[in-house]
Amino acid sequence: MSDAAPRDFIRQIIHEDLESGKHGEIVTRFPPEPNGYLHIGHVMSICLNFGVAAETRGRTFLRFDDTNPGKEDEEFVNAIEADVHWLGFDWEERLTHASDYFDALYAAAEQLIEKGLAYVDSLSADEIREYRGTLTEPGRNSPYRDRSVEDNLDLFRRMRAGEFADGEHVLRAKIDMASPNMNLRDPALYRIRHVSHQHTGDAWPIYPMYDFAHTMSDAFEAITHSLCTLEFEDHRPLYNWFLDVLEPEHRPRQIEFSRLNLAYTITSKRKLSALIDEGIVTGWDDPRMPTIAGMRRRGYPAAALRDFVARAGVTKKDKLIEMGMLENSVREVLGDPSPRRMAVLKPLKVVLTNYPEGQVEHMTAMNHPNNPDMGTRDVPFSRELWIEQDDFMEEAPRKFFRLKPGGEVRLRSAYIIRCDEVIKDAAGNVVELHCSYDPETKSGMPQSDRKVKGTIHWVSAEHAVDAEVRLYDRLFNEANPNAAEDYHSVLNPNSLEVVTAKLEPALAELPAGEAVQFERLGYFFPDSRDDAPDARVFNRIVTLRDSWAKLEKQALQGQS
Repeated sequence: MSDAAPRDFIRQIIHEDLESGKHGEIVTRFPPEPNGYLHIGHVMSICLNFGVAAETRGRTFLRFDDTNPGKEDEEFVNAIEADVHWLGFDWEERLTHASDYFDALYAAAEQLIEKGLAYVDSLSADEIREYRGTLTEPGRNSPYRDRSVEDNLDLFRRMRAGEFADGEHVLRAKIDMASPNMNLRDPALYRIRHVSHQHTGDAWPIYPMYDFAHTMSDAFEAITHSLCTLEFEDHRPLYNWFLDVLEPEHRPRQIEFSRLNLAYTITSKRKLSALIDEGIVTGWDDPRMPTIAGMRRRGYPAAALRDFVARAGVTKKDKLIEMGMLENSVREVLGDPSPRRMAVLKPLKVVLTNYPEGQVEHMTAMNHPNNPDMGTRDVPFSRELWIEQDDFMEEAPRKFFRLKPGGEVRLRSAYIIRCDEVIKDAAGNVVELHCSYDPETKSGMPQSDRKVKGTIHWVSAEHAVDAEVRLYDRLFNEANPNAAEDYHSVLNPNSLEVVTAKLEPALAELPAGEAVQFERLGYFFPDSRDDAPDARVFNRIVTLRDSWAKLEKQALQGQS
């Protein structure tokens, strides 16, 4: 293991196992269920499992936990593979499925029956729940618990042959119905499901349950460290029970860590799917979704997600992490490579009354103020311009340093202008400004160092490129929407605003997949999926500053 690698408690355990010779090679796995798209919480698990293996020159399996065919789909399989690759990880030849081991799992189940440690139960699902007991009351033994080994083998083999209807029987482990750990109260191992499987087709009418399939798949793949989130801590005794009684050649160790809970998001696949079904978002890759696909479409760089989970750290304590931490990682990763361009999101017309009609100049603008090696570009300048509505105020406070009646401002990479006249429509709305420019103040000229306190961006009206710009914000307006009685009540009604913007011509040639900073406004990304493929659409990745910081800090302090 590299000395530079951070030694969180899991890495410390792995380091000690290598030093002691307990393991000669570290083998981990990332085992997603193909029943939805991966989300920000999965990024932590992906980076941890692939990361610790890479740091120790070990191996990682990408294993699909495909034991619930009624909810799984090939679309989700393809999306998961794309997400893991995009994050920068490669499983090489180690792509597996729990269904690859269905024969071995079936054999292990028969072994449990032969040992007298599993039985076929014919109680209904409701009866099984009733017999299971509660957190304060022990469960009761099923009347079918003492079936003979021969009867159980016969019934289980007939289940395998497809003789019975869904729910008619289940195979259960025989452990302890009085255990204080509900997971040990004779958990189900197999259920009957006459459903076609996305990987095995109609080969199986019975399917193993998660705990059984997961444990034994880890053993079959010689996983050394089975890294799970804290909700599986109570499942560890069952995990170890399977290993104790079946005695596989390889014995993995389960270790739990806290899941990544991000403020202003939900990560329940059920709730995310409901948002789609209800039309609140457009799909799993909607840029407001906390899915990896959504964040990729929005323009988040993979490096920013990796940096974020590294900063969040691997711990044993559940916590709600500020959205601002993720957005700061995005800003830091985008800051150096993103070229600068000018765009006006909410246009206000400016007419330079003393500028010659028909004249066009080309102003030289830097592509990045902190990186001269990125060069310069020509930006056309003419008599009529667009500026941001927010950069003008008719009745401005004393410290408003942008444009106001009689006031001056510098146009970025161009001239100083003065507002001489305000044009309004019949309703009193400002629709146009008549200004004059000072020809002696062109950027780069000796006289251009005349000082004014404000600098604003602009676009030549004659040369502007129209584009749809989608201004994305947080999907919820409460830091912990899961705490709300109904998460619909805390949806942010302003999570998306669509504007028709005016862009400088260079933005019409922005390569696909390249992020750009709209000067003074934020980072933006060409949309990768639009109903009109010829349309020019930009998604706001993140603003230049965190406007939620104070509110979020107060909200999270209230959670602690």
